[in-house]
Order: sequence, then C-alpha cells, then structure tokens
Amino acid sequence: MKYLILVGDGMGDYPLAELDGKTPLETASTPEMDALCRKGELFLTHTVPYGYSPGSDVANLSLIGYDPVRYYTGRAPLEAASMGISLASDETAFRCNLVTLKKRSEVDIEMVDFNAGHINTTEAAELIESLNNECDRTRYTFYPGVSYRHLLIVKGQLEDMEVVPPHDYIEKDVSSFFSAYFEEANWAALMQLAEEVLADHPVNLKRMEKGLLPANSIWPWGEGKMPTMPTLSSRFDISGSMISAVDLLKGIGVNAGLNVINVPGATGFIDTNYAGKAKAALNALEKEDFVFVHVEAPDECGHQGSIPNKIKAIEDFDTKIVGTIINGLRQRGESFRAVVTMDHFTPIATRSHTTDPVPTLLYDSTEINSGSNLAFCEKSTNNNSGLEILQNGHELINKLLLKPYS
Repeated sequence: MKYLILVGDGMGDYPLAELDGKTPLETASTPEMDALCRKGELFLTHTVPYGYSPGSDVANLSLIGYDPVRYYTGRAPLEAASMGISLASDETAFRCNLVTLKKRSEVDIEMVDFNAGHINTTEAAELIESLNNECDRTRYTFYPGVSYRHLLIVKGQLEDMEVVPPHDYIEKDVSSFFSAYFEEANWAALMQLAEEVLADHPVNLKRMEKGLLPANSIWPWGEGKMPTMPTLSSRFDISGSMISAVDLLKGIGVNAGLNVINVPGATGFIDTNYAGKAKAALNALEKEDFVFVHVEAPDECGHQGSIPNKIKAIEDFDTKIVGTIINGLRQRGESFRAVVTMDHFTPIATRSHTTDPVPTLLYDSTEINSGSNLAFCEKSTNNNSGLEILQNGHELINKLLLKPYS
C-alpha cells in the first residue's frame, strides 16, 4: 500500500461576489479532486491548534503528523534545517523576506509587497550576497533561499520585540512593527545597513528600469531555535519523501526524516514545474511507502488578491499534480490511500491566512463503496452536520495510515 498527502497550500476561501457567491475552489474545474471526493470520504480538519497563528509552518506540521503544541519552535529553524544549517545554542534563526516598503516618513510606512514583486532567485541571491558582504558577520549571517524567501542567523542575546509575518500586512501600515527593529542598537544598525545596500543596488536599479518593484528592505520574522522531532519512520515504520519548492516544507521533511527531493524549476508560484513534481512523486513511490507533495501557488495567489490566478493555480494542482499522480499509480496497478487537502484558507478578501478547519478528502483505491458523493469544495462541508471534524490535525496521518491515535 502506498500513502500520499497532496497539499494545495491556501486553496480554501470564502464566497466572492465576483464569482456569483462561489469560492475560487468551487469555481475552478477540478474533475480529479471531485472524482476522488465522490468516491472517498470528505471531512474537516483543524490544522491550527487554538491560540496559534495560522501559518504554513504550524498547519503543515499538523498535516504531516506533528502536534505543534509539542514540536513547534518557530518557522525559521525549519527553514534552516532544509539548508543543512545547524543552530548553536546561542543562535536564533529568522525567516528573512526581501520586501518592498513605501516610506512616506519615519512614522508612516506601508508594506507594498511582502515578496518584492516575486523577485527571482538569481536576483535575490545577488542582494543577499551583498548584505552578507557588508553586515557584521560576528553577529549576523544571511543565507539565500528561493525568490524572496531567505534566512538570517543571529548570534547572541536578543531583545524581545513583536515580529510579524509580512504577508499579513499587504498594502497596510507597518510603521509600528518596522520601528520595533530600531529600538535595539544592533538591530537598528542592521536594518539601516540593509536599506542603504539595497537602495542603489544594480539589481534594484535594473528592476525599476523595467517597471518592477525593488527589494528595498529586509523583514526578519518567524524566529526560533531548532526543534527535536521523532522521525516518521520511527513512529510508523514507513519510508517517504517530501516534495516542495519552499524551504519551510523541506525543513519539515528533514526533521521528519523524509527524503527531500529538489525538483528543478519548482518556484513556489504558478510557473512552478508541476510535471517535475508529479514525476518525482511517482518515482519516489516506486521504492518508498509515503510521499508528501506541497504546492505553494494557490497561497501566493491568495496573497496577491488575484482571483484568476488562484483559480488557475487550483486547476493546475488538480490536473497536473492530483490527476497525474493518481492516474500514474492506477496505471502501475498500485494500491494506495491518498489525502488531498490544504493547510489553511488564504481568502482573496483578506489576502492572509485564517484558522478555519479545512476540507479534506481521503480516498482508498481498495475500497468499493458509495463514498461522499460530494464535490471537493468548501460548500460541501458547510452546514453538513454529518461530516467528521478532525479536531487534532496532527492525527490526520494516523487516519491515513490506519494507525491508532496517540
């Protein structure tokens, strides 16, 4: 038996007037997910424990079987793990976005874009290298990631301050959050240096000449120390792989003891290499028991506030990931159990994450029954008192693997 978890990050949404009261998922053409849902089980999963922020870190930890209450220490340490970075006891990891800010004054600052116009990885690497060359390396070290997503390791004692995810404040005032970085001398020096290095950097000058947004600031957040997690193999006696474009998911895979597969052309956006991801999943399942495939594109489009792009991202996930992988397993005659879900909602209206329980389908190729007879969308779970609600999202993997809940 093969086991799969296929995640369309941020697919969930609320009804939109622009879509005649439907959600992007309900509007999108999703024949593959709908077919699995009608023949399988549909239920709701709480991926975010009460009191926790609905980030992809917490939510995906739940989906892959780890209780965030026990194992979550911050987002950045997971990304550090994906890069092979071990943190010393006096080091703290921060996720570090390249962002675009609009500074009308020192007390009037807007988050124009949390990803600097989806700056490409090559351009971003040049900017990160320049920051490393200029900063105090006895205290700070930058590590380049994918697109706008990077890592900052800080050595030494840190002052307490409120650090927020930049994608929660798109086109909003962030003056108070930004000023917090300047209330401690070492942080103030770093942030000021970063602004100076980025302001007239050739990469940004060329981007502006092309009408693109410059990456004119850094935004450290998601800080934490390295977690200690038991592997999935030690817990369930399975082997498996993680397939994702983003370092966060790769880091979760590393900590879970999975084989992390780097797919060329995987970008974390709608131009990602869907075919490469699906092929990698099928190849992995030739010799392993389990695969976790994560697609970031719907979430990014939700943050954009782009209805057409989010619909396209969902449709591509349906046909190019779900359809290709499931049909590939059927052609090989494999028996399998597959979960298709999302980590959280990323509504177009708010352009941020929510804590809503997420629609989840579970399909078993060996079972012959009527199934849910429902399409895979939010409407199918609304006001449906007969649906199971999985209150502890980290138990989803137990349900998939037919293992007792711990």
